[in-house]
Amino acid sequence: MSISTLINKTTHSYCSLTKVLNMTAPILDIVLRLWVAKVFFQSGLTKIQSWDTTIMLFQYEYNVPILSPEIAAYLGTAAELTLPVLLLIGFISRPTALALFIFNYIAMISYGDISPAGINDHIMWGVMLAVTFFHGPGKLSLDYWLCHKLSNSLAK
Repeated sequence: MSISTLINKTTHSYCSLTKVLNMTAPILDIVLRLWVAKVFFQSGLTKIQSWDTTIMLFQYEYNVPILSPEIAAYLGTAAELTLPVLLLIGFISRPTALALFIFNYIAMISYGDISPAGINDHIMWGVMLAVTFFHGPGKLSLDYWLCHKLSNSLAK
């Protein structure tokens, strides 16, 4: 077998593998969005289950800069209940991922007693959100559908 034949076969195999991976990428995109959306949404549900405890935590445990504890509690809970839904369905995904990324960072630095495992979780969620922000939500998203619908109507 000549070197050029070997290179052609290797290139063809690589391109075939790349096509398969490209077809599975939308599944990874939605899994990342689902994973991180679930984490934040569950946190929001926990906050509304015991609002008195939530207010107390924002007063004594979380050192949120600039905002009063009550306003921080309301805004934080609202963010945790709405932004994950937008992220999951893939609507305004990049701004949503950025907002959750900032929210995640503030949550990480505001809680003084965060454990090393907690820091690792926040870093992992931040990376997942960064992937969505820079890469986009993928083909299984409302953003993708709307952009294609819009571009098709503009092309007419």
